[in-house]
Amino acid sequence: MFPAAILRIDQPVFAPKSDRWVAVGLLFAVLLWGANNVVTKLLLKEWPPLWIGSTRFACAGLLLLSLLRWSSGLGKRTPITPELSRILWIRGALSLALYITVFNCALQLTSPAHLALYLGASPIWSLVFESRPRGGHGFRRRYLAASLAMAGVLVLFWPVLRSGRSQMLGELLALLAGILWTLYSHQSRFLAAKLSGVEVTAHTMWRAAVVLAPLALVESGLALPTMDITLIGIQAYAVFGGGVMAFTLWNNALQVWPASRVFLFGNFIPPVTMLWAWFLLGEPLTATFGAATVLILSGALLGQLKPE
Repeated sequence: MFPAAILRIDQPVFAPKSDRWVAVGLLFAVLLWGANNVVTKLLLKEWPPLWIGSTRFACAGLLLLSLLRWSSGLGKRTPITPELSRILWIRGALSLALYITVFNCALQLTSPAHLALYLGASPIWSLVFESRPRGGHGFRRRYLAASLAMAGVLVLFWPVLRSGRSQMLGELLALLAGILWTLYSHQSRFLAAKLSGVEVTAHTMWRAAVVLAPLALVESGLALPTMDITLIGIQAYAVFGGGVMAFTLWNNALQVWPASRVFLFGNFIPPVTMLWAWFLLGEPLTATFGAATVLILSGALLGQLKPE
């Protein structure tokens, strides 16, 4: 079901023999998420954002829980104590529910490529969360990295600032989504010390679905959105590809690598999303997007360099 990059600390079935397999798994997750960003944009034209997030997480979380219960291929299950359950609700489900809400709302108002580029700035927020340099070369390097990334964000904002269009809200939500994604990943790294990556994904997803469900029902007017085979097919891909597989690979990598290192692979999401958006939606690559990409990714990469 999953590529050979699935990781568990306690000897998983697909245990990698080197960091190479971790990288392969993350690259595969990037490809899945790039496509997911674009097809979700299509889905949002017909379905409300909270409904999409709630049903997607419910299906993905329950599917993974079933596999964990009835199959030994994903490793042994960890008993969920009341204390661990409380942590999963507070540190996992709430942060994931908040992230996907902001993500889907932003995607309604801006392009998938723009949103992915804001997520590409996540390594900068990750470095801020992980440590605070106290002067010296490391501080100057990270300060420069953050400045480059923020300059890229300003480049993305500039056309909207000049025109004063309502798209500004979409850009602000996309920026917030990048910060919330960083927060959720750090919570997942904390949970990965107690659960496998698959378990973190399963337990946080179904709980996030429960958190979102009441609001999703109100949002949809207590009625089912329009259903057809195309929309259901898109949601099915998002459940299996962008949900189960991509999130599991990401959370498994967070078990063995620092969050800032894992986030480096998020730098590939913007160009991959842009290519999918060009192919599926016909979105052009603008000079503004190109300049912002160079600045944000340069800042993210600079922030990861180790001092000599």
